[in-house]
This record gives sequence, structure tokens and C-alpha cells, in this order.
Amino acid sequence: MNETNNIIRKKETPSKYKYTQNRELSWLKFNQRVLREAADETVPLLEKVKFISIFTSNLDEFYMIRCGSLYDISLVDKKLRDNKTGLTAKEQLNLIYEKTAPLYKEKDEIYSKILAKLREYRIIRHSFDELDSLKRKYITQYFYENVSPLLSPQIIDLRHPFPHMINKKLYIYSILENENTRCMGLIPIPKQLPAYVMFPGTHEYILMEELIYAFAEKIFSNYTVKYSTITAVTRNADVNLQNSPIDEDEDYRHYMKNILKKRNRLAPIRLEFYKYYNHKYNKNLRRKLDLHKNQVFVTNTPINMDYTYDLIDSLPQQIKEELTFPEFKSQKSPNLNTKKSVFKQLDKKDVLLFYPYESMNTFLGFLKEAANDDDVTSIKITLYRVARSSQVIKYLLEAIENEKDVTVLIELRARFDEKNNIYNAELLEEAGCQIIYGFENYKVHSKICVVTRKSKNKITHYTQIGTGNYNEKTAKLYTDYAYLTSNQTIGEDAIRFFKNMALSNLNGTYDKLLVAPTSLRNNIIKYIDEEIKKSENNMENGIIMKMNSLTDRKIINKLVEASQKGVKITMIIRGICCIIPGLPGKTDNIEVRSIVGRYLEHSRIYIFGKGSDRKIYISSADIMTRNTAKRVEVACPIEDFDIRKRILEDIEAMLKDDIKGRRINKKGDYEYIKEQKQFSSQDFFQKRAIKEIKEYNTYEENKSIFRRIIDYIQQLF
Repeated sequence: MNETNNIIRKKETPSKYKYTQNRELSWLKFNQRVLREAADETVPLLEKVKFISIFTSNLDEFYMIRCGSLYDISLVDKKLRDNKTGLTAKEQLNLIYEKTAPLYKEKDEIYSKILAKLREYRIIRHSFDELDSLKRKYITQYFYENVSPLLSPQIIDLRHPFPHMINKKLYIYSILENENTRCMGLIPIPKQLPAYVMFPGTHEYILMEELIYAFAEKIFSNYTVKYSTITAVTRNADVNLQNSPIDEDEDYRHYMKNILKKRNRLAPIRLEFYKYYNHKYNKNLRRKLDLHKNQVFVTNTPINMDYTYDLIDSLPQQIKEELTFPEFKSQKSPNLNTKKSVFKQLDKKDVLLFYPYESMNTFLGFLKEAANDDDVTSIKITLYRVARSSQVIKYLLEAIENEKDVTVLIELRARFDEKNNIYNAELLEEAGCQIIYGFENYKVHSKICVVTRKSKNKITHYTQIGTGNYNEKTAKLYTDYAYLTSNQTIGEDAIRFFKNMALSNLNGTYDKLLVAPTSLRNNIIKYIDEEIKKSENNMENGIIMKMNSLTDRKIINKLVEASQKGVKITMIIRGICCIIPGLPGKTDNIEVRSIVGRYLEHSRIYIFGKGSDRKIYISSADIMTRNTAKRVEVACPIEDFDIRKRILEDIEAMLKDDIKGRRINKKGDYEYIKEQKQFSSQDFFQKRAIKEIKEYNTYEENKSIFRRIIDYIQQLF
């Protein structure tokens, strides 16, 4: 019977779907990769807890955004099908729910083992029932003095309607009885309360939800509590801006503030229960939220794991050093002397920074110098996500104070960073900055900054183009390139870019930069075609691409065509990969690898060809339809010989990684790379950064000694 079904399914599957997989299911496989880092024996114990936390927050956002979007589509267009697998939105959702359930089970098994090992270090997460008398006395007093006064319990019956449950907020849910009547009870857990309470003089703690759960009977004192649990609802957070028209007289920032208020009130998409589950009692809550059984998940791991980092920070330094990754501080770049003018150094050579191995302080020094240099006339920059206390914003404000012409293109729709961006936009505008908000239907995701300097009647543009955000926090956690150049053609392109953005012109032309949504995808396809022609003419050819995700159907089809024509294609894709490599006659010349490690792989690199005519680009864009067709993105060519050589060395190191690297097989699943090199690219980059700055410092010190000797000899004569 199964064999017959497979034959029928095979006949019904159009050929265009045979080498692609669904983006959502591919993402779930990626997040499972993240989860399995928590089970990797090479990962320190407290870092394992962080990976559990990352997996959990990843899944939360996935349900809020991707499942939320699919839910909307399922209501609006039931026949619309995914162009990778031919599935409707509803079919995709059902598969997501099905594939998510075993991930919860795997997470619980891994987390349980981690908790057991943490007990060996007296780091213990308690439930109320297992507390000894002293701890119980302490936490009871703590509850009545610090927690109980802040609680707002409520019952749900004919006179008390079911309340709105806020997105991802934790609740104690109870079934209550009183004189032959039964009702529901809810206790929202206030944000003002700490996520956990540490017992004095120990590394032992109890979660706030466990504490309040333990006192449910006391809270609902005039009822008999038949059952209690801890729960949270996940809501669709994919606010559709196109369906929310802006009033002509409405300020755009005010419009965005109103839009954000809608996020917590959208349709429920998932219901989670922590530890305590009873189908009979919980189905009432599920029905109130209009959710199906497959949208309900039970976990023995805390629903909210955001407290993880604070907990780790609170531990003694000795324990942290033993149970976390060895400390690594981003190094100074050996290519720029921070004691000299950055501009004068860029006049002589281009510079490539590699975060987090090299510090973002080098770029901040560039921005600070620009803000205070008398010859600088203007600074223009795009901002997508910035740190909460941003040095970038600080130096832009400094530049305004020094009467520089400052233009900031700030994207207010950077998901979950909207409030921060609105705040910074208001701050900059009040200081006198020219603010641009971009386009109605296109997010501006580009990472570009250009400084214009006029000296001795000569105008020079200094440009920085990156693969990651201008964010000091993520620059310590994400691997990204930042390219600094005084190339005037690139600088003029950058100036033209900002003029086009100010005029809402998406159709601008550029000499060197590739800019989505108009020229990026077309040029990538053109470069792939060039490699196809080389292969057909038996010339040396090849394509290497590094990105976060691959979903763009047009580029996928072109890559498959190139594979069929004999072009060797190597891709390093951290997350979603909709192409299935290694399929005979289709993708057998395509190899896909993925690296998940201490740092989040985030750089985008696109390399076409081999030898001297090789084209190398770094970009803000992934090969996703949302990036190539629905966002403003920038890709910049790398023409400097030394920097090209360095990028190729970096790619070679990544492709050697058999510790944190995995290969995607013919099923679209991740598998270990069995090459026995025992090589970690991220470890290699850390060691190289330390080695290079030491060599640079030694060179500078020897040069200084030599200068002093020369000065001494000159004084003698």
C-alpha cells in the first residue's frame, strides 16, 4: 500500500518541485541544528543552555511571523501554493505543527540532561515541592512580600468574560469549583516581577511561574482548585502594513506606533503548556482561543528562556570561566592604526574588517573622526538595527553639533526593533538630521555609509559597505564583513544611492554597486549564465555563495541549470535552503554546507568564476525573494587584490570546517562531514586575529625602537 502511494505521489509531483523543499520545513531543520548544539559534547555546559534559549526564541519568532503569515494567507487565498513544493498555506501549517512536536520532545530530553549536569555544580532549578523547610520558608515570605501584591487574578464565568491573553505572556491557568459551579481562573504573571528568584548564598533558584503556580490555591482562596498549569499563547505578529493605509495627514512615526499596538492582539497561532497538562481541562482554554489540537504543545522546558543570560551573569566568575566558551575579545584591525587619521590611511589602501574577530571600534573610530574632522562636509548612512545605547547614534549627533550635513535612512519596519528605531529617528530629527524612511512597499535593508570630505578644493568620498548592521552588540556575536574604501566610483555610487532614496527612485543606475530590487537579481543570474558559457566551452568555471538563506525561485532554477551544464557550485548556507543538492541529473554539481557555532554566521559573499577574472561581491542581501525583489539591498564588488585574497582564504577555511560544519544531503537533511580534519573555522579566525595583531604590535614596537636609535645617533652627531 505504501509503495502504491509513493508511486501516485511521484506521478502527481510536477518536475519543477523535485529539487526544492519547503522553506518553512527547511527552517525547522535549521533550528533543530541549533538545538543539537546543546547536545554537542564540545560545547561548554552553560553555552548549551544558551543554545536551548536561542532555539526557543527562534521558534517563538518563527511561529509569530512565518506561521502568522501562512495563517493570513490560508484565510485570504486557500488555493495559493508554495512555489517550492506546491503546498497550500494550510497544508504547510499542518506539516509545521507535525514537525514541531518531536522538536519539543528532543528539546526536553537535552535540557533534562543539562539540568542534571548543572546540579554537579550546585546550579539547581527547583520546583516548590522539592524545597527543604528553610528554602520554603524563605520563598513563602518572598512571595507574600514581593509577588502577591502585584498579582491580578481573575475568574472566567458568565459575569466575567474571557480576557485577551497577551502574546507570549505567561499565565497560571486553573480550573476552579465553588458550590457546584465550575469556572476558569487566570493569573497573568506581571513583567515587573523577576523571571526567577535566587536563594541567598546559593546558585539555586526557582522560576517565578513555578512560584506563583505553587500558590494558586492561596490566590483563589474562595474556590477549590481542581487543576492548575502554566501556559502562554503565541499570536500572529506579522502585521500587514499594506492592509493598513496611512492617513495623508498622519506622521509616519505615529502611524508605526499605532501599527505596533496591533501586534499583541492578532489571532492565536500556538498554545504552550509547561509541565502540567490535562487534556480534559485544557481543551476549554484551547477552544476559547479557537485553536486545534495540533496547535497545542507541552514542554518540560520553561516556555520563556530569556532569563538564561541574566542567570549566567549572576554566577561566580570561576564557574562561568569553567562552563562557558573561553573569553575572546574582538581584536584591533592590524590594517588601520587608530592613532592616525583613518582617511589618510584609506587614501592609500582599502580595508576589510571581519567581525567579531576584529572590533567594530575601528568603524566607530572612522565615524568619530568624520564627526569631528573640519574638512568633512557630510555623512550619509542607512540604519536597520542599532544597539540600545548606540555609539553610532552618538557620533551622528556629534556630527550634527559640529554642523555636518547628516542624512540617515532609517527603516522603522525592522521587525521587533521598531520602537528603538522610532526613538532614534525622533532623536536625530530633533537634533537637525535629515531623516528618510524609505519606500512604502520595500524595506531598506542596505548597510552603507558614505563620508564626503573637501580638502584643498578636492572632494573625496569614503565609503563603508557591510554585510551586517551598525550594531555594537551584534558585531560581537555575528560574523560580518565591513569594507572601507576611498574608491571614488564606489563613493559616487553611494552618493547617487542616497539621492535616489531621497527621491523614492528605485530605478537608479550604478557603475559598480548592485542594488535590489532592480539590478541585484538580474546581475547574479547574468553571472551564473557566464559560468554556464565557460563550462560549455570547457573553460575554468565555478560559483561559491555564502548566505543565511536561499529561497529565490528564479535564482534556484538558474543554479540548477548551471549544475546540469557542469558548473561546480559550492554554497555555505546557515539557515533556510530550499534547494536539494546532489540529485542525479539535477543538482549533482551542487554542494551545500552549513556552519552553526559560537557566533552566528551572517556574512553574505558571492563569487563567480576562477582566476583573475573572478568576480567577488559582499552584500547585505540573502538570496531570498524578500531580499532580491522586495527590499532595497546593496552588493559591492571587491577589487582590491589583498582583500580578494583574504576573502578566498576565509571561504577556504569555512569549507574545511568539519567540527561545526555540516553537509546537506539528498534528502535535504544535515549530516556530519566525515573528513577527520577536526578543524573549526571560527576557532581558526579567533586565533588568526590574535596572531595578526600581535605581529603588528611587535612590528610597530620594533619600528619605534629603530626610530629611537636613529634619533639617538643623529643627536650624537
